[in-house]
Amino acid sequence: MNITLVRQKRTATYTLGELFVDGKQFGYTCEDTDRHLETGGVKVYGETCIPSGKYKVRVTTSARFHKELPILENVPSYDGVRIHGGNTAADTLGCILLGSVLTANGVRDCAERVSTLTQQIKDAPACWIEIIG
Repeated sequence: MNITLVRQKRTATYTLGELFVDGKQFGYTCEDTDRHLETGGVKVYGETCIPSGKYKVRVTTSARFHKELPILENVPSYDGVRIHGGNTAADTLGCILLGSVLTANGVRDCAERVSTLTQQIKDAPACWIEIIG
């Protein structure tokens, strides 16, 4: 299974994007601001999205959310990066928020999208996410 996150809008406080699963549009994303870590930018804890790149994804139980959620593996300088619900960058500490509706500064209608993606990842023999832009 291949997930692609295409970052489309960057501001000083958030980054919006679109998520595709095996090439098909799946939902929208909200992350912290992009500080371009892959080209030497400086990480600000709790206010910086992860570097663009390709990461293995698996499902584990989140201690914070007390349920199974996707987690990205081997993200440089980050620990515990998950895909979960939320509405704005204020709801994340470097994680990817996933929703079915894009808003002016985030996403909404998250629960069904996150649940569906979690199950698809669990059912797949392997899963990768590529973050572009």
